[in-house]
Amino acid sequence: MELIGPFSQILPLTNLPLKGALHDEQLLIIEHGGVVTDGGRILAVGDFKALQHQYPDCDVTHITVPSVLLPGFIDCHTHICFDGSRNRDYAMRIAGKSYLEIARAGGGIWDSVMKTRAADQETLMNNTAARANRHLHEGVTTIEVKSGYGLNLEGELNMLRAIQDAASHTKATLIPTCLAAHMRPKDFEGTEEAYLNWIITTLLPLIQSEQLAHRVDIFVEETAFTPGPAKHFLQHAADMGFAATVHADQFSAGGAAVAVAAGALSADHLEASDDAAIALLAAADIVAVVLPGASLGLGMHYAPARKLLNGGATVAIASDWNPGSAPMGDLLLQAAVLSAAEKLSTAEVFAALTTRAAKALQLYNIGQLASGFVADMQAYPCADYRDILYYQGKMKPIRVWKEGERVK
Repeated sequence: MELIGPFSQILPLTNLPLKGALHDEQLLIIEHGGVVTDGGRILAVGDFKALQHQYPDCDVTHITVPSVLLPGFIDCHTHICFDGSRNRDYAMRIAGKSYLEIARAGGGIWDSVMKTRAADQETLMNNTAARANRHLHEGVTTIEVKSGYGLNLEGELNMLRAIQDAASHTKATLIPTCLAAHMRPKDFEGTEEAYLNWIITTLLPLIQSEQLAHRVDIFVEETAFTPGPAKHFLQHAADMGFAATVHADQFSAGGAAVAVAAGALSADHLEASDDAAIALLAAADIVAVVLPGASLGLGMHYAPARKLLNGGATVAIASDWNPGSAPMGDLLLQAAVLSAAEKLSTAEVFAALTTRAAKALQLYNIGQLASGFVADMQAYPCADYRDILYYQGKMKPIRVWKEGERVK
């Protein structure tokens, strides 16, 4: 057993409702607190001196500088398995070129597909592990990782195997998701329905046999997959035992309704969600995942996080780290910028990065500092938790623990 502390403040993020708006007064703040861990789990959280008396045989790790302790962050939507850069796309975008103009010039998702297909599995594994480790050192201890830049049998399996291998080269927890339904590949001769049927009948059985992923994702958009075929795909994937998430309402409405109807765990993006979609999401048992990094990268408005929360939805914040629209990959910075734009309370932001993000991944033993939870933790160099968002992502954790072990 190990007792770690005393921390200036501990925010365990316990007893926060999963749906709707939150106020900072709802945050439990433990002053001069400590955490007892054993075997990668939390045994107790409370006053440091009281824990010393309660657990006299504990090894003690003394925290000697002002520090605020939070649960490790959870990034529930990333595309960190890829090769190559889309810097040309970005330069064209900030020079005023449209999405369609960039695609016609050979950019867009297909550019990343060609570069990722050309990379071997070891290269993709190293890329993924390096990005995961950067995230980990910035306090992100659990990371969802999508395929979706393969879009053929060899390419998709190569990506998912690389993600699986990368998990042994990082202490962060990686959650793989099959996003073969990212777009209909340009070299596929057939309709969108035929391509989705190929995923269902050929790709997903192989993914199941190798246990490469238990989740699927689909991009529902005018330039990707339309609602009817998407619903059919999600139903068949569910019948096979896959959980689902949906890229929804990024540029046009309709995807959120598909996600709700399909019983998806989350609907992600939502920049184009209207009042009807917000009401659907608020009424359903689904997580609305907003992706401020994509808005920053594309120079477009943010998802209506404030309206979603006020409507009663469960809102998580994720980075969307990808080579095209969201290359930054700085989850805390993006969340801090979004909080100023959408007027989100500190409690709402921290919940969106922990307990509510955990729900999007069906993980119920992380995201809080409480007895029985995994000891994924991060400490910031301040004495007041409000400094963390005040510095707009510039303040990074000085210590990170994964399953109770300090990350070097």
